Amino acid sequence: MHTPIQRVLLSATPLALAISLAYSPANAQEVQPAVPQGAAANSGDTLKLDQVVVTGASTRVTKMQQSLSVSSMDAEQITKSGATNAAELLRSVPGLRAESSGGEGNANITVRGVPLSAGGSRYVQMQEDGLPVLLFGDIAFGTADEFVRADINTDRLEVVRGGSASTLASNSPGGVINFISKTGKEQGGSIGLTAGLGNKLWRVDADYGGSLGNGTSFHVGAFQRIGEGGRPTGQDLEKGGQLKANITQKFDGGFVRVNFKALDDKTPSLMPVPVTVSNGKINTIAGIDPRTAFFISPSLNSDSTYNKDGGTSVSDPRDGLRVKSTAIGFEAGLELGQGFNVDEKFRTASNSGRFIALFPADNGSNGTAKFFTGTLFNTSLDNMNNTFNDLKVSKVIKGDDIKTTLVGGLFYGKQTVAQTWFWNQYNITMSGENSHVVDANGNASSAPVAQGWSTWGGCCTRTFNVDYTETSPYAAATVEVGKLIIDGSLRRDEQKAKGYTFSGDNTNKVWDAASKKLVDYKVSHTSYSLGGNYTLNKDLAAFARESNGVAFSADRLLYGNPLDGSVPISINEIDQVEGGLKWRGQGMSVFATLFNARTKESNFEVTTQKFTANKYEANGLELEMAYQMGEFRLAGGATYTHARIKDSSDATTVGKTPRRQADFVYQISPSYAFGNLDLGAALIGSGKSYGDDANTITMPAYVVINAFANYQFNDKMQLSLSANNLFNALAYTEIEGDGHAARALTGRTVRATLKYSF
Repeated sequence: MHTPIQRVLLSATPLALAISLAYSPANAQEVQPAVPQGAAANSGDTLKLDQVVVTGASTRVTKMQQSLSVSSMDAEQITKSGATNAAELLRSVPGLRAESSGGEGNANITVRGVPLSAGGSRYVQMQEDGLPVLLFGDIAFGTADEFVRADINTDRLEVVRGGSASTLASNSPGGVINFISKTGKEQGGSIGLTAGLGNKLWRVDADYGGSLGNGTSFHVGAFQRIGEGGRPTGQDLEKGGQLKANITQKFDGGFVRVNFKALDDKTPSLMPVPVTVSNGKINTIAGIDPRTAFFISPSLNSDSTYNKDGGTSVSDPRDGLRVKSTAIGFEAGLELGQGFNVDEKFRTASNSGRFIALFPADNGSNGTAKFFTGTLFNTSLDNMNNTFNDLKVSKVIKGDDIKTTLVGGLFYGKQTVAQTWFWNQYNITMSGENSHVVDANGNASSAPVAQGWSTWGGCCTRTFNVDYTETSPYAAATVEVGKLIIDGSLRRDEQKAKGYTFSGDNTNKVWDAASKKLVDYKVSHTSYSLGGNYTLNKDLAAFARESNGVAFSADRLLYGNPLDGSVPISINEIDQVEGGLKWRGQGMSVFATLFNARTKESNFEVTTQKFTANKYEANGLELEMAYQMGEFRLAGGATYTHARIKDSSDATTVGKTPRRQADFVYQISPSYAFGNLDLGAALIGSGKSYGDDANTITMPAYVVINAFANYQFNDKMQLSLSANNLFNALAYTEIEGDGHAARALTGRTVRATLKYSF
C-alpha cells in the first residue's frame, strides 16, 4: 500500500526513485555541510540552495536540506524585478499568484490552485521579520499588503509555499511571505532619487547601517514620495512615506534587537472599470482604457459619510488608500547551553486608515449611456491594531549518527477589526480620464444620486468592532540520520472573537439599535505537517510532505449566521501533498515540485452580496530555475495547475475551473552585464482563465514585460532606468461575474533613479 504522498508522486519515474530513497534509512551518511557564504558563485548555486531558511521552518538548515518549497529574493533581485510595490514583486515568485491590479495594496494573493474566492490573501500569511502584519489576510478593505512597503529597508524576501506553513504560523495553510529587514550587518548606506518619466513621480530613498562597536549594530531607512500614482490622473494621489529602524546587541550566546516602523502613506485604489462582454469575450468601451482609467477626478472633491459615533465625516475621495501604522518590536535569540535555545519575537502596532475607491455598479447600459453609476467604497479603518508574540524553545539532542531537534512554541495574537462602511453612489461620465460627476439628467453635479442608506437596498451601511484573540501552542521534531532528515509538527489554533456589529436604520438614518448583534464565539483546529528530505549528494536532494491547515475567517462572517456561539462557525481548511527535487550543476539550479491541494471554504463577497460554500481540488507542477554563464543570467519559474470545483452550494459550477485560475503561469528574467552596463527584463505571463465560476467569460492570456538598465559610473554612483509593462499590454486579472466591469494591470510606467552609495 502506498501512502497519499507516494500515490501522488509515483507517476513521475525519476521522482519516484528519489522519494523512495528519501524514505529509506539505507545509505545513511553525514549530510553535506552548507557552502560558506561567498562560495555560491563557485558551486553554481544560482538558486541559493545553500542559504539557510528562517521562514516557516522549525530548524535553521539550508534550502537543500529542507522538505519545503522555498523561494528567496535578495535586495539586488528585488531592485531588478521592476516592481513598484509588494504585490507586483510577488508576481515574480513561482507558484504564487498575485493579482496586483488594485494599486499599492488590496492585492489578491494565493498559491498552487488554492481559490481566490475572497479578496486579499486568505490562505497566505504576509510577515515582516517573522511576525504577521495582520492576523488575517483577507479582511475586506484592510488587507495585509496595504500595511507593507517593500522599500530600501528590505534585505531579502522569503516565500514558503505549502509545507510546514500550516503549523509554524497561523491562518497560513497556503504559505508564508516574509519581508526580512536589513540589520546593519554591512557598514554603509545609500541615497536615491527617483523620477517618473511620462508620469509625475518624485521619490527619495535613503538608508544607513553598520557597527557602533562592542557588538552593537543598527540600521535606519526611509522613503518619501509624491506623484500621480502610476496612471495619468493629473493629481497628486500618491503621497507619504515610511521610516524603519532597528538596533541589535550581540553578546556571547545570543542577541537582542529592538525595531521600529512608522508608515503614513496614501495611494490610489484601483477598481474594475466598465466593460462589456459578448460571446464570452471582454470588450472595452470607447473612452475607457482599463490600463489607465481613473474616475475620481477633482469634480468629486468630497464625500460625506455617517461615522461610527453617529456624526458626519467628510473625506477627500482622492485619498484612496490611506494607511497609518506605528509599530515597535523586540526580538531575541539566546543559547542557554546544553543544547537549549530560545527565540522570542514581539511586536505591537497601531493601524488605521481609510479605503476609498469607485466601483462601477453598472456599465452605462452596456456603454451606450452618457454615464454609469459608481458606488464609492468609502470605508473607515477605525482600528486595525494588533499585538503578536511568538516564543519558541528548542533542544538539540545528539547521539551516534543521529541528531534530534525538539521544538515547542507558543504564538499569541490579538487583532482588532473595527470598520465603518457608508457607500454613496455617483453618476460618472463615460471617460477614463477627466471624468465628471453628473446628475440623473447628465448635468454637472457634485452630489450623490443615492446615499449609503439606500445603496444596493441599504445592505451595506454598517459599523463593527471585534477583537480576535488567537492562542496557538505548537510542537515540532526533526530527526537527522545521515542524509535523511524527517520532520513533523503539530499546531493547535484556538481563536476567540468578541465584539459587536450594527446595521443602519435606513428610514431614520441612524445606527439601528435593534440591529446590534453581539459577537462571542470560540473556534479551534489542530493542524499537522509531516515531511522528509533526502540529500543524495551535495547537488541533488528529494523531498516530500503532507500537511493540513486552517484559515479562520474574521469580518467576512459578521453579517451572516449568528456569531453568539449558538451555531457552528465556518472555517476554511486545506489538505496538501507535495514532493519534488532540488538539483544544481554547471551554473544551473532547478527546484521542481508536484502538488495536490484540497480546499474547503465558505465565503462572503462584498460586490455580489453572496455567501458561498465550496470545495476545490488542484493538482500541478511547479518549477523554479536559475542559470548563469559568465555575465549572462537567467532566472525563471512556471506553474501548471489543473484545478476544479468539486462541490458547491451552486451545483451548476461543480466540475468547472475556479475563476481566475489559469492552467499555466510563468516568469522569465534574463539579464546581461556589459562591463558597467547591466541590462535585463522580467517576462510575467499567464494563460487564459475564466472570469466566473460558471466558466462563461474568458480572460485572455497575457505577457507583461518589465525591463531595466543600470549603469555603474563608479563604485558609488549608479543610474537606473526601469519600465513596468514596457509594451503596454492589456492584462485582465478579474471581471465581475455578470461581465459589467473588469480590472487590468496598469499600463506602461517608466522611472529613472540616481543612487549614491557610501
